[in-house]
Amino acid sequence: MSSVKITSDEIKYIALFENITGAITKDVIIDDDRLIFVVKEGDIGRAIGKRGINIKRAKDMLHRNIDIVEFADSEVEFIKNTLAPARIKSVSISEKKDRKVAIVNVEPKDRGIAIGKNGKNVARARLLAKRYLNIDDVIIS
Repeated sequence: MSSVKITSDEIKYIALFENITGAITKDVIIDDDRLIFVVKEGDIGRAIGKRGINIKRAKDMLHRNIDIVEFADSEVEFIKNTLAPARIKSVSISEKKDRKVAIVNVEPKDRGIAIGKNGKNVARARLLAKRYLNIDDVIIS
């Protein structure tokens, strides 16, 4: 896992998100109209809150859509988490010509969930895989 540098704007978002949710937040990515928070392993429930109340509060306060991804030490588990709630059958990571690629085999019914509207979910997975794992691409199969 590579180390991530955080800007002062990101630190402000993390502090506010932690105050709202009580979840320990490792990182935030400012991505167009959304904020992608990476929370400590085991804190996803706390971050979401009962019936999604914490996400709603954060969305209202920050005026942006909120995505939450649970961190994992394992590359495979982390990639699965970036595509949640899609059910993942398997993840294989391969290297070809100095490019590291994760091929994710998804349950057929969950393919749309994994890709997301306008490809937003797979884009989130690619962004986080590059940032944390130095994986150049995530392919849904």
